Amino acid sequence: MSEWRPDSWKSRKVVQLPDYPDQDALQQVEAELSGYPPLVFAGEARNLKAQLAEAAEGRAFLLQGGDCAESFAEFHPDNIRDSFRVLLQMAVVLTYAASCPVIKVGRLAGQFAKPRSSNTETIGGVELPSYRGDIINGIDFDEASRIPDPQRMLRAYSQSAATLNLLRAFAQGGYANLVSVHKWNLDFVKSQGVGAKYGELADRIGEALSFMEACGINPGDVRQLQGTDFYTSHEALLLGYEQSLTRVDSTSGDWYDTSAHMLWVGDRTRQTDGAHIEFLRGIGNPIASKVGPTTDPDDLIRLIDILNPNNEAGRLTLITRFGADKVEDYLPKLLRRVKEEGRKIVWSCDPMHGNTIKAAGGLKTRPFERVMKEVKQVFACHKAEGTYAGGIHLELTGQDVTECTGGAVAVTEESLASRYHTHCDPRLNASQAIELAFLVAESLKEERQALADTAVA
Repeated sequence: MSEWRPDSWKSRKVVQLPDYPDQDALQQVEAELSGYPPLVFAGEARNLKAQLAEAAEGRAFLLQGGDCAESFAEFHPDNIRDSFRVLLQMAVVLTYAASCPVIKVGRLAGQFAKPRSSNTETIGGVELPSYRGDIINGIDFDEASRIPDPQRMLRAYSQSAATLNLLRAFAQGGYANLVSVHKWNLDFVKSQGVGAKYGELADRIGEALSFMEACGINPGDVRQLQGTDFYTSHEALLLGYEQSLTRVDSTSGDWYDTSAHMLWVGDRTRQTDGAHIEFLRGIGNPIASKVGPTTDPDDLIRLIDILNPNNEAGRLTLITRFGADKVEDYLPKLLRRVKEEGRKIVWSCDPMHGNTIKAAGGLKTRPFERVMKEVKQVFACHKAEGTYAGGIHLELTGQDVTECTGGAVAVTEESLASRYHTHCDPRLNASQAIELAFLVAESLKEERQALADTAVA
Protein backbone atom coordinates (compact mmCIF):
# COMPACT_ATOMS: atom_id res chain seq x y z
CA MET A 1 0.00 0.00 0.00
CA SER A 2 1.25 3.45 -0.88
CA GLU A 3 1.39 6.16 1.76
CA TRP A 4 -2.02 7.70 2.38
CA ARG A 5 -2.88 11.40 2.32
CA PRO A 6 -6.30 13.08 2.35
CA ASP A 7 -5.82 13.89 -1.34
CA SER A 8 -4.21 10.61 -2.48
CA TRP A 9 -7.59 9.56 -3.91
CA LYS A 10 -6.92 11.98 -6.77
CA SER A 11 -4.30 9.60 -8.16
CA ARG A 12 -6.89 6.83 -8.55
CA LYS A 13 -9.69 6.16 -10.99
CA VAL A 14 -12.64 8.41 -10.17
CA VAL A 15 -16.29 7.57 -10.85
CA GLN A 16 -19.61 9.20 -9.89
CA LEU A 17 -18.09 12.65 -9.32
CA PRO A 18 -19.59 15.77 -10.97
CA ASP A 19 -17.82 17.78 -13.64
CA TYR A 20 -17.66 21.30 -12.22
CA PRO A 21 -17.39 23.84 -15.05
CA ASP A 22 -15.63 26.43 -12.84
CA GLN A 23 -12.62 24.74 -11.25
CA ASP A 24 -11.37 27.95 -9.63
CA ALA A 25 -14.69 28.38 -7.82
CA LEU A 26 -14.53 24.73 -6.71
CA GLN A 27 -11.04 25.15 -5.26
CA GLN A 28 -12.08 28.30 -3.42
CA VAL A 29 -15.03 26.56 -1.77
CA GLU A 30 -12.97 23.52 -0.80
CA ALA A 31 -10.30 25.80 0.69
CA GLU A 32 -12.98 27.65 2.66
CA LEU A 33 -14.44 24.39 3.98
CA SER A 34 -10.97 23.29 5.06
CA GLY A 35 -10.97 26.14 7.56
CA TYR A 36 -14.42 25.42 8.97
CA PRO A 37 -14.92 23.71 12.37
CA PRO A 38 -15.42 19.93 12.39
CA LEU A 39 -19.02 18.73 12.36
CA VAL A 40 -18.23 15.71 14.56
CA PHE A 41 -15.27 14.82 16.75
CA ALA A 42 -12.75 12.01 16.58
CA GLY A 43 -13.62 10.85 20.09
CA GLU A 44 -17.26 10.41 19.09
CA ALA A 45 -16.22 8.34 16.07
CA ARG A 46 -14.03 6.16 18.30
CA ASN A 47 -16.96 5.64 20.68
CA LEU A 48 -19.10 4.47 17.75
CA LYS A 49 -16.35 2.13 16.60
CA ALA A 50 -16.17 0.58 20.07
CA GLN A 51 -19.93 0.02 20.06
CA LEU A 52 -19.78 -1.50 16.57
CA ALA A 53 -17.07 -3.85 17.82
CA GLU A 54 -19.71 -5.26 20.17
CA ALA A 55 -22.02 -5.78 17.18
CA ALA A 56 -19.25 -7.60 15.31
CA GLU A 57 -19.00 -9.99 18.26
CA GLY A 58 -22.77 -10.53 18.45
CA ARG A 59 -23.30 -8.43 21.57
CA ALA A 60 -25.07 -5.41 20.00
CA PHE A 61 -27.24 -4.54 17.00
CA LEU A 62 -26.89 -1.66 14.52
CA LEU A 63 -29.96 0.35 13.52
CA GLN A 64 -29.06 2.72 10.68
CA GLY A 65 -31.72 4.75 8.93
CA GLY A 66 -32.86 8.05 7.53
CA ASP A 67 -33.35 9.94 4.32
CA CYS A 68 -32.52 8.57 0.91
CA ALA A 69 -31.20 12.04 0.07
CA GLU A 70 -31.55 15.09 2.28
CA SER A 71 -32.77 18.20 0.54
CA PHE A 72 -32.54 21.92 1.09
CA ALA A 73 -36.27 22.37 0.41
CA GLU A 74 -37.44 19.95 3.14
CA PHE A 75 -35.02 21.19 5.79
CA HIS A 76 -37.18 21.81 8.85
CA PRO A 77 -36.78 21.02 12.57
CA ASP A 78 -40.04 19.06 12.57
CA ASN A 79 -38.73 16.71 9.88
CA ILE A 80 -35.51 16.12 11.79
CA ARG A 81 -37.44 15.52 15.01
CA ASP A 82 -39.86 13.09 13.39
CA SER A 83 -37.12 10.96 11.79
CA PHE A 84 -35.18 10.91 15.06
CA ARG A 85 -38.33 9.90 16.91
CA VAL A 86 -39.03 6.98 14.57
CA LEU A 87 -35.50 5.65 15.02
CA LEU A 88 -35.90 5.86 18.81
CA GLN A 89 -39.19 3.99 18.65
CA MET A 90 -37.66 1.26 16.51
CA ALA A 91 -34.65 1.02 18.83
CA VAL A 92 -36.77 0.42 21.94
CA VAL A 93 -38.55 -2.50 20.30
CA LEU A 94 -35.31 -4.02 18.98
CA THR A 95 -33.46 -3.50 22.28
CA TYR A 96 -36.13 -5.38 24.21
CA ALA A 97 -36.30 -8.20 21.65
CA ALA A 98 -32.53 -8.66 21.42
CA SER A 99 -31.75 -8.00 25.10
CA CYS A 100 -28.68 -6.15 23.89
CA PRO A 101 -27.73 -2.54 23.08
CA VAL A 102 -29.01 -1.08 19.81
CA ILE A 103 -26.60 1.35 18.15
CA LYS A 104 -28.51 4.24 16.61
CA VAL A 105 -26.97 5.77 13.47
CA GLY A 106 -28.88 8.21 11.29
CA ARG A 107 -28.60 8.79 7.56
CA LEU A 108 -28.77 12.45 8.53
CA ALA A 109 -26.69 15.66 8.63
CA GLY A 110 -24.77 14.93 5.43
CA GLN A 111 -26.63 12.49 3.16
CA PHE A 112 -26.88 14.91 0.25
CA ALA A 113 -25.02 13.29 -2.67
CA LYS A 114 -26.42 10.39 -4.71
CA PRO A 115 -24.78 8.13 -7.31
CA ARG A 116 -26.59 7.83 -10.62
CA SER A 117 -26.82 5.05 -13.19
CA SER A 118 -26.42 7.58 -16.01
CA ASN A 119 -24.67 10.94 -16.31
CA THR A 120 -27.67 12.41 -18.11
CA GLU A 121 -31.44 12.06 -18.20
CA THR A 122 -33.85 12.84 -21.04
CA ILE A 123 -37.39 14.19 -20.66
CA GLY A 124 -39.52 15.21 -23.61
CA GLY A 125 -36.54 15.00 -25.95
CA VAL A 126 -34.43 17.31 -23.75
CA GLU A 127 -31.20 15.85 -22.34
CA LEU A 128 -29.64 17.37 -19.21
CA PRO A 129 -27.11 16.28 -16.57
CA SER A 130 -28.60 13.94 -13.96
CA TYR A 131 -29.60 15.25 -10.56
CA ARG A 132 -26.87 14.15 -8.12
CA GLY A 133 -28.21 15.54 -4.86
CA ASP A 134 -28.66 19.03 -3.48
CA ILE A 135 -25.00 19.29 -2.50
CA ILE A 136 -24.13 19.18 -6.22
CA ASN A 137 -27.02 20.48 -8.37
CA GLY A 138 -30.76 21.15 -8.35
CA ILE A 139 -33.63 18.74 -8.91
CA ASP A 140 -35.57 21.07 -11.25
CA PHE A 141 -35.30 19.89 -14.84
CA ASP A 142 -33.73 22.96 -16.42
CA GLU A 143 -30.22 23.73 -17.60
CA ALA A 144 -29.37 26.24 -14.88
CA SER A 145 -30.42 23.92 -12.04
CA ARG A 146 -28.45 20.96 -13.34
CA ILE A 147 -25.08 22.74 -13.55
CA PRO A 148 -22.89 21.55 -10.63
CA ASP A 149 -22.42 24.47 -8.24
CA PRO A 150 -19.68 24.28 -5.55
CA GLN A 151 -21.47 26.89 -3.42
CA ARG A 152 -24.00 24.17 -2.60
CA MET A 153 -21.34 22.46 -0.46
CA LEU A 154 -21.31 25.46 1.88
CA ARG A 155 -25.08 25.27 2.27
CA ALA A 156 -24.88 21.50 2.88
CA TYR A 157 -22.28 22.09 5.60
CA SER A 158 -24.47 24.71 7.31
CA GLN A 159 -27.55 22.49 7.16
CA SER A 160 -25.56 19.55 8.53
CA ALA A 161 -24.27 21.67 11.43
CA ALA A 162 -27.79 22.83 12.31
CA THR A 163 -29.15 19.29 12.05
CA LEU A 164 -26.41 17.93 14.30
CA ASN A 165 -27.05 20.66 16.85
CA LEU A 166 -30.72 19.69 17.04
CA LEU A 167 -29.99 15.95 17.14
CA ARG A 168 -27.60 16.39 20.06
CA ALA A 169 -30.24 18.40 21.92
CA PHE A 170 -32.88 15.73 21.30
CA ALA A 171 -30.54 12.88 22.27
CA GLN A 172 -29.37 14.37 25.56
CA GLY A 173 -32.01 16.96 26.49
CA GLY A 174 -34.78 14.66 27.73
CA TYR A 175 -36.67 14.08 24.46
CA ALA A 176 -35.25 10.54 24.27
CA ASN A 177 -36.67 9.54 27.68
CA LEU A 178 -37.35 5.80 27.52
CA VAL A 179 -40.83 6.02 29.05
CA SER A 180 -41.90 8.68 26.54
CA VAL A 181 -40.59 6.63 23.61
CA HIS A 182 -42.51 3.57 24.82
CA LYS A 183 -45.67 5.65 25.10
CA TRP A 184 -45.26 6.67 21.46
CA ASN A 185 -45.12 2.97 20.53
CA LEU A 186 -48.27 2.27 22.53
CA ASP A 187 -49.99 5.08 20.66
CA PHE A 188 -48.79 3.53 17.38
CA VAL A 189 -50.18 0.10 18.30
CA LYS A 190 -53.56 1.61 19.17
CA SER A 191 -53.90 4.12 16.37
CA GLN A 192 -52.83 1.80 13.55
CA GLY A 193 -55.23 -0.97 14.52
CA VAL A 194 -52.47 -3.55 15.01
CA GLY A 195 -53.09 -4.21 18.69
CA ALA A 196 -53.49 -7.96 18.35
CA LYS A 197 -50.37 -8.24 16.19
CA TYR A 198 -47.89 -6.19 18.25
CA GLY A 199 -49.75 -5.45 21.47
CA GLU A 200 -48.24 -8.39 23.36
CA LEU A 201 -44.65 -7.21 22.78
CA ALA A 202 -45.57 -3.61 23.61
CA ASP A 203 -47.23 -4.80 26.84
CA ARG A 204 -44.13 -6.79 27.85
CA ILE A 205 -41.96 -3.71 27.37
CA GLY A 206 -44.38 -1.72 29.53
CA GLU A 207 -44.22 -4.38 32.24
CA ALA A 208 -40.41 -4.23 32.21
CA LEU A 209 -40.50 -0.46 32.64
CA SER A 210 -43.01 -0.76 35.47
CA PHE A 211 -40.79 -3.33 37.18
CA MET A 212 -37.77 -1.01 36.95
CA GLU A 213 -39.80 1.84 38.39
CA ALA A 214 -40.96 -0.37 41.25
CA CYS A 215 -37.31 -1.14 41.98
CA GLY A 216 -36.57 2.58 42.23
CA ILE A 217 -35.05 2.99 38.76
CA ASN A 218 -36.56 6.22 37.44
CA PRO A 219 -35.77 7.30 33.86
CA GLY A 220 -35.61 10.89 35.06
CA ASP A 221 -32.74 10.02 37.40
CA VAL A 222 -30.75 7.55 35.26
CA ARG A 223 -28.74 9.07 32.41
CA GLN A 224 -28.91 5.95 30.25
CA LEU A 225 -32.73 6.06 30.35
CA GLN A 226 -33.02 9.83 30.03
CA GLY A 227 -30.92 10.18 26.88
CA THR A 228 -29.13 8.13 24.25
CA ASP A 229 -26.08 8.02 22.03
CA PHE A 230 -26.93 9.00 18.48
CA TYR A 231 -24.52 9.07 15.54
CA THR A 232 -24.62 10.31 11.96
CA SER A 233 -23.54 8.72 8.68
CA HIS A 234 -23.65 9.25 4.94
CA GLU A 235 -22.22 7.90 1.73
CA ALA A 236 -18.74 9.34 1.14
CA LEU A 237 -19.44 10.15 -2.49
CA LEU A 238 -18.36 13.76 -3.05
CA LEU A 239 -14.69 13.29 -2.24
CA GLY A 240 -13.65 16.94 -2.49
CA TYR A 241 -16.13 17.78 0.27
CA GLU A 242 -14.98 14.84 2.40
CA GLN A 243 -11.32 15.75 1.97
CA SER A 244 -12.01 19.34 3.00
CA LEU A 245 -13.49 18.14 6.29
CA THR A 246 -10.72 15.63 7.06
CA ARG A 247 -8.59 16.63 10.05
CA VAL A 248 -5.72 15.26 12.17
CA ASP A 249 -6.95 14.25 15.62
CA SER A 250 -4.85 16.03 18.24
CA THR A 251 -5.22 13.09 20.65
CA SER A 252 -4.22 10.18 18.44
CA GLY A 253 -2.49 11.85 15.49
CA ASP A 254 -4.78 9.91 13.12
CA TRP A 255 -6.84 11.36 10.28
CA TYR A 256 -10.63 11.56 10.73
CA ASP A 257 -13.33 12.68 8.34
CA THR A 258 -15.27 15.09 10.55
CA SER A 259 -18.29 15.34 8.21
CA ALA A 260 -19.92 12.35 9.98
CA HIS A 261 -19.21 9.67 12.54
CA MET A 262 -19.51 6.87 9.98
CA LEU A 263 -18.95 6.89 6.20
CA TRP A 264 -19.79 4.25 3.65
CA VAL A 265 -19.01 3.44 0.03
CA GLY A 266 -21.72 2.37 -2.38
CA ASP A 267 -22.06 -0.54 -4.78
CA ARG A 268 -21.09 1.68 -7.71
CA THR A 269 -17.92 3.10 -6.12
CA ARG A 270 -16.32 0.22 -4.20
CA GLN A 271 -13.65 -0.63 -6.81
CA THR A 272 -10.56 -1.79 -4.90
CA ASP A 273 -8.31 0.36 -7.11
CA GLY A 274 -10.72 3.31 -7.13
CA ALA A 275 -10.67 6.76 -5.57
CA HIS A 276 -13.41 6.17 -3.02
CA ILE A 277 -11.78 3.11 -1.47
CA GLU A 278 -8.45 4.94 -1.43
CA PHE A 279 -9.98 7.79 0.56
CA LEU A 280 -11.84 5.59 3.05
CA ARG A 281 -8.88 3.36 3.83
CA GLY A 282 -6.98 6.23 5.44
CA ILE A 283 -9.53 7.73 7.81
CA GLY A 284 -9.99 6.55 11.40
CA ASN A 285 -13.80 6.61 11.35
CA PRO A 286 -15.79 3.40 11.34
CA ILE A 287 -16.60 2.76 7.69
CA ALA A 288 -18.89 0.56 5.65
CA SER A 289 -19.28 -0.84 2.17
CA LYS A 290 -22.38 -1.94 0.31
CA VAL A 291 -22.28 -5.55 -0.93
CA GLY A 292 -24.53 -6.81 -3.73
CA PRO A 293 -25.10 -9.54 -6.32
CA THR A 294 -22.04 -8.44 -8.31
CA THR A 295 -19.69 -8.98 -5.35
CA ASP A 296 -17.17 -11.76 -5.90
CA PRO A 297 -15.96 -13.51 -2.70
CA ASP A 298 -12.29 -13.05 -3.61
CA ASP A 299 -12.83 -9.38 -4.39
CA LEU A 300 -14.67 -8.98 -1.09
CA ILE A 301 -11.70 -10.34 0.87
CA ARG A 302 -9.39 -7.95 -0.99
CA LEU A 303 -11.73 -5.07 -0.19
CA ILE A 304 -11.86 -6.05 3.49
CA ASP A 305 -8.08 -6.25 3.71
CA ILE A 306 -7.70 -2.79 2.17
CA LEU A 307 -10.27 -1.13 4.40
CA ASN A 308 -9.49 -3.09 7.59
CA PRO A 309 -5.91 -4.38 7.31
CA ASN A 310 -5.58 -4.87 11.10
CA ASN A 311 -8.81 -6.89 11.29
CA GLU A 312 -10.13 -4.51 13.93
CA ALA A 313 -13.63 -5.32 15.19
CA GLY A 314 -15.96 -2.34 14.65
CA ARG A 315 -13.85 -0.77 11.91
CA LEU A 316 -15.79 -2.22 8.96
CA THR A 317 -19.47 -2.91 8.35
CA LEU A 318 -20.67 -4.76 5.26
CA ILE A 319 -24.16 -3.68 4.19
CA THR A 320 -25.77 -6.37 2.05
CA ARG A 321 -28.36 -5.38 -0.58
CA PHE A 322 -29.51 -8.13 -2.92
CA GLY A 323 -33.27 -8.09 -3.44
CA ALA A 324 -35.70 -10.53 -1.90
CA ASP A 325 -35.30 -13.03 -4.77
CA LYS A 326 -31.48 -13.07 -4.74
CA VAL A 327 -30.44 -13.35 -1.09
CA GLU A 328 -30.22 -17.13 -0.98
CA ASP A 329 -28.24 -17.25 -4.24
CA TYR A 330 -25.51 -14.79 -3.19
CA LEU A 331 -25.30 -14.13 0.55
CA PRO A 332 -24.35 -17.59 1.92
CA LYS A 333 -21.13 -17.87 -0.11
CA LEU A 334 -20.02 -14.43 1.05
CA LEU A 335 -20.79 -15.20 4.70
CA ARG A 336 -18.97 -18.51 4.41
CA ARG A 337 -15.85 -17.02 2.82
CA VAL A 338 -15.52 -14.15 5.29
CA LYS A 339 -16.01 -16.55 8.20
CA GLU A 340 -13.39 -18.96 6.83
CA GLU A 341 -10.91 -16.10 6.50
CA GLY A 342 -11.56 -15.02 10.09
CA ARG A 343 -12.45 -11.43 9.26
CA LYS A 344 -14.17 -9.38 11.99
CA ILE A 345 -17.15 -7.76 10.32
CA VAL A 346 -20.47 -6.19 11.26
CA TRP A 347 -22.99 -7.68 8.82
CA SER A 348 -25.91 -5.31 8.20
CA CYS A 349 -28.94 -5.83 5.95
CA ASP A 350 -30.17 -3.16 3.51
CA PRO A 351 -33.52 -4.56 2.33
CA MET A 352 -34.45 -1.40 0.42
CA HIS A 353 -32.19 -0.96 -2.61
CA GLY A 354 -32.61 -4.40 -4.14
CA ASN A 355 -36.40 -4.22 -4.01
CA THR A 356 -37.15 -1.09 -6.01
CA ILE A 357 -39.76 -1.50 -8.73
CA LYS A 358 -41.87 0.77 -10.91
CA ALA A 359 -45.55 0.95 -10.08
CA ALA A 360 -48.27 1.04 -12.72
CA GLY A 361 -48.26 4.86 -12.67
CA GLY A 362 -44.51 5.03 -13.34
CA LEU A 363 -43.42 6.00 -9.81
CA LYS A 364 -40.64 4.03 -8.16
CA THR A 365 -41.73 2.12 -5.06
CA ARG A 366 -40.62 -0.63 -2.71
CA PRO A 367 -43.23 -3.18 -1.64
CA PHE A 368 -43.18 -3.61 2.13
CA GLU A 369 -43.65 -7.37 1.87
CA ARG A 370 -40.50 -7.67 -0.30
CA VAL A 371 -38.51 -5.56 2.15
CA MET A 372 -39.57 -7.83 5.01
CA LYS A 373 -38.95 -10.96 2.95
CA GLU A 374 -35.33 -9.95 2.38
CA VAL A 375 -34.82 -9.28 6.09
CA LYS A 376 -36.16 -12.71 7.02
CA GLN A 377 -34.03 -14.43 4.40
CA VAL A 378 -30.90 -12.61 5.57
CA PHE A 379 -31.51 -13.74 9.17
CA ALA A 380 -32.09 -17.30 7.94
CA CYS A 381 -28.83 -17.31 5.95
CA HIS A 382 -26.85 -16.07 8.94
CA LYS A 383 -28.40 -18.75 11.13
CA ALA A 384 -27.52 -21.45 8.61
CA GLU A 385 -23.91 -20.26 8.30
CA GLY A 386 -23.35 -19.69 12.01
CA THR A 387 -22.81 -15.95 11.58
CA TYR A 388 -24.51 -12.93 13.15
CA ALA A 389 -26.95 -10.56 11.46
CA GLY A 390 -25.65 -7.49 13.24
CA GLY A 391 -27.70 -4.65 11.83
CA ILE A 392 -30.29 -3.20 9.50
CA HIS A 393 -29.95 -0.24 7.12
CA LEU A 394 -33.12 1.54 6.02
CA GLU A 395 -34.27 4.53 4.02
CA LEU A 396 -37.10 6.04 6.05
CA THR A 397 -38.73 9.27 7.11
CA GLY A 398 -40.83 10.37 10.04
CA GLN A 399 -43.27 12.00 7.64
CA ASP A 400 -46.55 10.41 6.56
CA VAL A 401 -45.46 9.84 2.97
CA THR A 402 -46.81 7.35 0.47
CA GLU A 403 -43.70 6.04 -1.30
CA CYS A 404 -43.50 2.33 -0.36
CA THR A 405 -46.56 0.15 -0.86
CA GLY A 406 -48.01 -2.14 1.79
CA GLY A 407 -47.78 -2.22 5.57
CA ALA A 408 -50.49 -2.53 8.21
CA VAL A 409 -52.10 0.69 7.01
CA ALA A 410 -51.69 -0.33 3.41
CA VAL A 411 -50.33 2.14 0.89
CA THR A 412 -51.61 1.08 -2.53
CA GLU A 413 -50.16 1.77 -5.97
CA GLU A 414 -53.16 4.01 -6.60
CA SER A 415 -52.36 6.15 -3.54
CA LEU A 416 -48.61 6.52 -4.16
CA ALA A 417 -48.89 9.91 -5.81
CA SER A 418 -50.87 11.47 -2.95
CA ARG A 419 -47.84 12.13 -0.72
CA TYR A 420 -44.81 11.14 -2.79
CA HIS A 421 -42.11 13.62 -1.71
CA THR A 422 -38.75 11.86 -2.04
CA HIS A 423 -35.93 13.57 -3.97
CA CYS A 424 -34.58 10.22 -5.07
CA ASP A 425 -35.69 6.76 -3.88
CA PRO A 426 -38.88 5.70 -2.02
CA ARG A 427 -38.71 5.69 1.80
CA LEU A 428 -40.63 3.85 4.47
CA ASN A 429 -43.01 6.17 6.29
CA ALA A 430 -43.16 6.30 10.10
CA SER A 431 -45.87 3.65 10.40
CA GLN A 432 -44.09 1.22 8.07
CA ALA A 433 -40.73 1.72 9.79
CA ILE A 434 -42.13 1.01 13.26
CA GLU A 435 -44.05 -2.00 11.97
CA LEU A 436 -40.82 -3.29 10.43
CA ALA A 437 -39.13 -2.99 13.84
CA PHE A 438 -41.83 -5.14 15.45
CA LEU A 439 -41.43 -7.74 12.71
CA VAL A 440 -37.61 -7.71 12.84
CA ALA A 441 -37.83 -8.08 16.61
CA GLU A 442 -39.16 -11.61 16.15
CA SER A 443 -36.20 -12.66 13.99
CA LEU A 444 -33.75 -10.87 16.26
CA LYS A 445 -35.07 -12.62 19.34
CA GLU A 446 -34.70 -16.02 17.65
CA GLU A 447 -31.14 -15.15 16.64
CA ARG A 448 -30.21 -14.06 20.16
CA GLN A 449 -31.67 -17.28 21.58
CA ALA A 450 -29.64 -19.33 19.10
CA LEU A 451 -26.47 -17.50 20.14
CA ALA A 452 -27.24 -18.15 23.80
CA ASP A 453 -27.84 -21.85 23.12
CA THR A 454 -24.55 -22.08 21.23
CA ALA A 455 -22.68 -20.42 24.11
CA VAL A 456 -24.14 -22.90 26.60
CA ALA A 457 -23.33 -25.87 24.39
